[in-house]
Amino acid sequence: MQALRFNQTGDLNNLELVEMPIPSLGKDEVLIEVKAGRLNRNDISNVMGRLPYTTIPRTPGRDYSGIIQQGPAELIGKEVWGTGKENGFIQDGSHAAYMKVHQSAISMKPQALSFVEAANCGTPYITAWGAIQSCHVKDGTRIVIIGANGAVGNAAVELAKKNKATVLGLVRTEEHLATIKEQEIFADLLPNASDEKALKRLIWKYFPEGPDVIFDTTGHWLPGSISAIGKFGQVAVIVAPGNGQVTISVRDLYRNGASIIGVNSLLYSGSECAAIFNGLAKDFDQHLLHPPQHIQTHALKNAIGVYKAVQDGLANGMHVFIPEH
Repeated sequence: MQALRFNQTGDLNNLELVEMPIPSLGKDEVLIEVKAGRLNRNDISNVMGRLPYTTIPRTPGRDYSGIIQQGPAELIGKEVWGTGKENGFIQDGSHAAYMKVHQSAISMKPQALSFVEAANCGTPYITAWGAIQSCHVKDGTRIVIIGANGAVGNAAVELAKKNKATVLGLVRTEEHLATIKEQEIFADLLPNASDEKALKRLIWKYFPEGPDVIFDTTGHWLPGSISAIGKFGQVAVIVAPGNGQVTISVRDLYRNGASIIGVNSLLYSGSECAAIFNGLAKDFDQHLLHPPQHIQTHALKNAIGVYKAVQDGLANGMHVFIPEH
């Protein structure tokens, strides 16, 4: 079968497209014919050696959709989608024609989603779900999503709307602004990143008592978010710039009775993700959630070039690989 493979980390030149045997199944595992596999930023970090738990040699890729080809008779031919902290790190992942997972890690793909749309939901929806759940976003919650145009931001908008929250999406460009306005939420352009007071003025224009939740999907707005949060509010973060060291005002934090919520999708196993996806599948099929748009697809044979383009900042947006079988 066709697969991406790396035998050492530290450079994307270590990533190769190879032919290798179709995986043999262990106890309680199923073989999935991968129809689509999403590229995440941490797939790149994985190959670059920035994640300490990766074992090599390894096929990368966390998120997938596909069809079960081997396993219990009642599962053969079922369309599935999934993700999990194991995929691409301690077991071979989805950037291949086939992959194997434990039966507990499978979830039936929603019929409302194509294979490409389903694969693209993986990590973004687990991340957004973690933030929405941890911050107790519900009917009437005032939530600001910074970077609402991205994959995680888009998922957070959908989940917050499903929970009947009042949503303000903030983005950097007019093009992104036009896109998120299609989701029928409040939307505006981010101010200059160095002006924390401008962020508060902008947010409080929409929420005069301040927001209950600010979800910064970009990693650049934590100090400004703490200044802008409302009383007893929560700021959710999923990434930090540079070496991860950020200076914040603890005074602003405690004076508002606010808190910072860390969200990490790599805390969720495949089986835990499957349980979450089972609920999301019902929401998609009931049209309470809507599929992601503007997904770019690539043949798996061209995946290495896409890895490099994304790392070098030459390719933005959402990318999904399609293997040959």
